[in-house]
Amino acid sequence: MTGRCAWAEHSDAERDYHDAEWGVPQRDDRALFEMLILEGAQAGLSWHTVLVKRENYRRIFLGFDIAACAKLTDAQLERALTDSGIVRNRLKVFSVRKNAQAALAVIAEHGDLASYLWSFVGGAPIVNRRRGMGDVPAQTPESDAMSKALRKRGFSFVGSTICYAFMQATGMVNDHLVGCPFRRAK
Repeated sequence: MTGRCAWAEHSDAERDYHDAEWGVPQRDDRALFEMLILEGAQAGLSWHTVLVKRENYRRIFLGFDIAACAKLTDAQLERALTDSGIVRNRLKVFSVRKNAQAALAVIAEHGDLASYLWSFVGGAPIVNRRRGMGDVPAQTPESDAMSKALRKRGFSFVGSTICYAFMQATGMVNDHLVGCPFRRAK
């Protein structure tokens, strides 16, 4: 199939992810937490780097079970830093626990993580009509607001650019290019 978004043309892993997951609205707390962590892990790296390590992240971080990640010990996180199957950045690895604890606080206050995160886009996907990769911004007022709110709640690795990539990945924003065959309403 031709015409998919250009960023997804470099590897089978990227094509499969783009075609099946990217931009599909996600409202499951565990899956949203996973993507928030993975997008943060990707900061400064290529998405491909994190995507090919995804199963290792799932293994090490207990399937991204939020409550379990909130209870990770320093020893468990130190052990994670020795695993070459993930990005071994101390701040990123330790942010998993910190973000899980912050996510639990959001869940306690709002009932779930999904409704809180989706509130930054009014509860429904923003559908854009981008014609080329140069038309896709790195951040938006919505991602700025999400970043500011998450940081205030104690999350880390949630800058505006990371939040925008998260919003694209989880379908809060549909940024499939106009000519992409996977642009369909999801």
